[in-house]
Amino acid sequence: MNSKSSSIFVHPTAVLDEGCEIGNGTKIWHFSHVMPNAVIGENCNLGQNVFVMTGVTLGNGVKVQNNVSIYDGVICEDDVFIGPSAVFTNVHNPRSAVNRKDEFRKTIVRKGASIGANATIVCGNNIGTYAFIGAGTVITKEVKSYALMVGNPGRQIGWMSETGIRLDFENDSECFVEEEQATYRLEKEEVKKI
Repeated sequence: MNSKSSSIFVHPTAVLDEGCEIGNGTKIWHFSHVMPNAVIGENCNLGQNVFVMTGVTLGNGVKVQNNVSIYDGVICEDDVFIGPSAVFTNVHNPRSAVNRKDEFRKTIVRKGASIGANATIVCGNNIGTYAFIGAGTVITKEVKSYALMVGNPGRQIGWMSETGIRLDFENDSECFVEEEQATYRLEKEEVKKI
């Protein structure tokens, strides 16, 4: 394990394989396993029973709740939240008897996105910045920045702010979020913070 600092916390039951990289201030809890060549940024928190496979990159400030497996090809940018028992895939059409390791599809979860408990992210579908994936949602297509997604298959039902406040564009193309003292604009089915 390569650590940029001695200020990481690793529970005695966790397994960190030689060659993984763990950033300053990160905490790794009970029964978690980080494989070689996985990269975990600074100030991350990996809950109980989290598996991080070779080839995964987690940015700074990523929070991974209990019972999540993150497979090769997944990249999470800074400040991503992954809820309990969320699922990532990396092979589109797996078969036990067919080796498809050369067919892994990359999935990028952009800065600040939240993935709810028990959500499933089908590989090859990127999640935009500050998107919000509701609990139990199955993502089968690209997700726009700030989009609020629910259901199986996941469908967009609205927009969310950077702090997780639902944005209301029903009567106007702009929405002011008092908590943030910020305004968001909806233009051509894209949201931007202005």
